[in-house]
Amino acid sequence: MSRVTLHTLESAPAEARPFLENALNNSGFVPNLLAVLANAPAALETYVTVSALNGKASLGLAEREVIQLIAATTHGCTFCVAGHTAVATNKAKLPAEVIEALRARGELPDARYEALAEFTRQVIATRGNVAEGNYAAFRDAGFSEGQALEVILGVSLATLCNFANSFARTPLNPELGRYRWEAVGA
Repeated sequence: MSRVTLHTLESAPAEARPFLENALNNSGFVPNLLAVLANAPAALETYVTVSALNGKASLGLAEREVIQLIAATTHGCTFCVAGHTAVATNKAKLPAEVIEALRARGELPDARYEALAEFTRQVIATRGNVAEGNYAAFRDAGFSEGQALEVILGVSLATLCNFANSFARTPLNPELGRYRWEAVGA
């Protein structure tokens, strides 16, 4: 059960309603993350705005989903792992074995994705103070300087969502139930 109000279109503050309406029109349901963030319309607007900006990054959708799943599993956000598993599966079309490795916090079977995943892990673990060897491995995998900063952008977006969901104890929407994930050792 959520420790904060899960707003509906009817109960949400007026400033949050357009964002919830847009989500409903795009997805057919209001993700509980947005229902939680509606308690703070500025937080909801930040999430929507940063999501849109992240979508303009040079990293492709599949690469952005690797970042989101690394962050979500690292932070133990069960809601975000489920949500991003759905996106990785249905929209990004990541191979099932890559998704399973991401969810298991294991090594990815694709060298380029693994370089991206490891760089993302290091960004989170070092709060951006990534060692030269880790950065070189990321660059050697074909990623640019700008894409290193795009990883940080993705981690910042994930941090907002992951921490908000952990704080709120956001329940999983039924529409995401088939992607449920539990943190190892939970």
